[in-house]
Amino acid sequence: MREFSEDYLRRTRRGMWDDSREALEPLDLASRERILDVGCGTGELSRVLAAESPADCEVVGCDADPALLELAGEHVPVVAGDALRLPFADDAFDLVVCQALLINLPDPAAAVSEFARVSSDLVAAVEPNNAAVDVDSSVDREDALERRARRAYLDGVDTDVALGADARDAFEDAGLELLATRRYDHVRTVEPPYDEGALLEARRKATGAGLADDRETMLEGALTEAEYDDLRSAWREMGRDVVDQMETGEYEREETVPFFVTVGRVDGAESEP
Repeated sequence: MREFSEDYLRRTRRGMWDDSREALEPLDLASRERILDVGCGTGELSRVLAAESPADCEVVGCDADPALLELAGEHVPVVAGDALRLPFADDAFDLVVCQALLINLPDPAAAVSEFARVSSDLVAAVEPNNAAVDVDSSVDREDALERRARRAYLDGVDTDVALGADARDAFEDAGLELLATRRYDHVRTVEPPYDEGALLEARRKATGAGLADDRETMLEGALTEAEYDDLRSAWREMGRDVVDQMETGEYEREETVPFFVTVGRVDGAESEP
């Protein structure tokens, strides 16, 4: 499983669920008593679950990274654990949920089966389709270059980071009763005045640092060293255009990442009348 930094998680999940929580309705959060957020990271989803659930509902975060748990623990109780070997008893929760976790696992169905073991009722997964990301930028070549880099990354990565709605297959393989799949578009906007996160991201583009992070994965696919070098050169030029437009207050960017909320009921669990 890939590891993610605090900065990456906060940057990619910033503002998620701020505009609408309609896609979470099938989780029936108002009736929950104990919820587990697996792979909670810095706790962005945990905080949403706690806000939407009754005041006496306990939301617990679980992650394998102690540094991320320390941050998540500022908002909810946390426990260190592996998604495939959760440190909880059978039926310990009435909802087990994850966000952008299954896309990083080689066997999503095995994880969903483990989620079902510790849930007495529902299991849910919020997973993106990273192959369908859409970018609209005031820098003309940014969208084309990002699509080029994304294709190379998808070709080299060894898990299904475009899982999206296909998480249903993992639920079916794990023997869950499928209840719903809802789409939620996470829109990330960059516009003046630019915050520190946006400025940092622009600098990383201009230096090629962001692309360098994915170099090894890209070269696992069909991309050659020469093609990567050509892509990184064009990427850095694009990044300098982004920085230039930021200096004049002209830069604007909108990125849309489609997420799919898949919800299933554990075999034998009774639905509400």
